[in-house]
Amino acid sequence: MRDARFTIPTPALLAKVVDLLNDVPMDDRDTKGDVYEYMLGKIASAGQNGQFRTPRHIIRLIVELTAPQLDDVICDPASGTCGFLVAAGEYLREQHTGLMYSPEHRDHFHHQMFHGFDFDSTMLRIGSMNMLLHGVENPDVRYRDSLAQNASDEAEQYTLILANPPFAGSLDYENTAKDLQQIVKPKKTEPLFVALFLRLLTPGGRAAVIVPDGVLFGSSKAHKELRRTLVEDHKLDAVVKLPGGVFKPYAGVSTAILLFTKTNSGGTDHVWFYDVTADGWTLDDKRAPLLAEGKLGSSPIAPLSDEEHAKNNLPDVVARWKKRIRDERQRPRTAQSFCVPKAEIAEQGYDLSLNRYKEVEHDDVEHRSPQAIIDNLDRLEKDIHDRLAELREILR
Repeated sequence: MRDARFTIPTPALLAKVVDLLNDVPMDDRDTKGDVYEYMLGKIASAGQNGQFRTPRHIIRLIVELTAPQLDDVICDPASGTCGFLVAAGEYLREQHTGLMYSPEHRDHFHHQMFHGFDFDSTMLRIGSMNMLLHGVENPDVRYRDSLAQNASDEAEQYTLILANPPFAGSLDYENTAKDLQQIVKPKKTEPLFVALFLRLLTPGGRAAVIVPDGVLFGSSKAHKELRRTLVEDHKLDAVVKLPGGVFKPYAGVSTAILLFTKTNSGGTDHVWFYDVTADGWTLDDKRAPLLAEGKLGSSPIAPLSDEEHAKNNLPDVVARWKKRIRDERQRPRTAQSFCVPKAEIAEQGYDLSLNRYKEVEHDDVEHRSPQAIIDNLDRLEKDIHDRLAELREILR
């Protein structure tokens, strides 16, 4: 809490605050966490270092895809408010109801499992409080510039990394770790962060990270080498393309989730692709829900109809992810999800953009309804818009 200031200027205001808090039922850990999450939801602007709030339903999706285990050591090297770590903790409590009955697991959960780094002291305070209010007694949330040279002692310490690294952070070459620059030497921070994740993971460790689309198809030497490393030297499991408006109103850049496993010996066989076209909320600056609350997120209270799926793809992402080694291998390239063999990705210069491999059904235009034609044009317009947004980001 160094340099923190918390001022209530008048006695009357203090009395009012106490009265309001007194009416909130604080006996339940979840209530405290919910109140804090509500407050965090009011953060409506990006930080100076390129960081901004990751939507909670996207965080939950990533946690469900990675399915944290009781013996995992979880790290977020760009932790911010610790949303990923909080969601992982809540997932473990839900999946393992007897977690706190085992002294060994309870001690690991409270003292060794969660690690978060950031170099914004305000975010560190918010993140630490967020973890505490969600029932983690002693999380390792500390000041650290993850890309700096003095961070090398953390190598191969973690079994699971969940992160949304800064997209637009400026890079200080003098202070950036030299071993990371040997892997990639880019002008932007996100390729360096992916290289950092590979260094931090133990062999066999896995990661799920959000990256801008430019990482998937960027033509720079750094981008190409990073993709080749993921495919050839480790095991790239999946690329989940997110809609362009997921991070509005903070940014309109298109993003994707990369899921990979560190092996140091290859292992990529097929890469699973999923094209998320809707996440349950409108993709404009308002980000209003499209469905009832029980039908939102990756774990709705009941199965979604086809019409509801068109507004929220996230439950389908989780369901098809679990079938990626079997049924998904047979899916056509015209489907929303499909698998691509490693050899084909290598032939394409390790381009990981979904549109490179996705096929479009060419039916007879004369027999298609006007609405179907309009829908296709809308999709084409969206793809063009996403590409232009990414190009502007690269040129900046």
